Amino acid sequence: MPEIEIYNEQQYPVNHERLREAVAAVIAQENAAPDSVVSVVITDNDGVAALNLEYRGIDAPTDVLSFPSEPLPEELRDALGDEDEDAAYLGDLVIAFPYASAQAEREQHALDDSLGLLVVHGTLHLLGYDHDTPERKAVMWAAQARALETLGIPTHIVPALEGDHGDEQARP
Repeated sequence: MPEIEIYNEQQYPVNHERLREAVAAVIAQENAAPDSVVSVVITDNDGVAALNLEYRGIDAPTDVLSFPSEPLPEELRDALGDEDEDAAYLGDLVIAFPYASAQAEREQHALDDSLGLLVVHGTLHLLGYDHDTPERKAVMWAAQARALETLGIPTHIVPALEGDHGDEQARP
């Protein structure tokens, strides 16, 4: 079972279990390590805007940012062995709740579904998916649709949000 940590210091009204289900669905679908570790941070627009500026050079908030973990150097992996939990650390997702909430309201989508989509999308980024070319986008969107269907999230919400996604991978 993956370890999914949810950090929601501002106590936004978020269904933490639903976010965990979204991460777990992608991990299972993509045959990622079952002991994978992902953190999901729910924060405000200012926090995401600062990260977006620092890592992407974009001075604006967005709905979700993905921060994939860097692979451990081989000598460190060897020293830790395969049993080490950190070896399965996939990375972090950071969601701007006010931005995502307003987006869901504007598009008239259920907030839980919209947040589930963002987590699915971000988790796919953590696993190496991207949508920077038409070919890669087609592959990622197919994987995203499979995960959304597994979760019972209607796939029709994707096109409305597609143009707004500022969730490209952020790399420190």
